[in-house]
Amino acid sequence: MKVIRRVIGVNEVGARVGESHHNAKLTDAEVDMLLQLREEGWGYRRLAAMFDVSKRTVRGYCAGQRRCQVPARWKVIERPEQ
Repeated sequence: MKVIRRVIGVNEVGARVGESHHNAKLTDAEVDMLLQLREEGWGYRRLAAMFDVSKRTVRGYCAGQRRCQVPARWKVIERPEQ
C-alpha cells in the first residue's frame, strides 16, 4: 500500500492554519495575489468575482480577519493512498 505524505502548517496549539485548514477558500498564493490587487485599487466586488468567493470573504482577507495566523511549525500527515 502506498502512503501519501503531506506537510501542513499548524499554530502553537497544533490547529491547522492557512490553506491546509478545512475551511480555507483560497490557497496561500491566491490570498497573496488578492491582497496585492487590493493594494493596487481593485474593489471587493471585482476581486470576489475573480476568485469566485463572496465579497465578505474578500473583505475578511483584506481586514486580516481571515488568515490572520501564520504557521508556528510544520507537521507531516501520512495517510494511505485511496
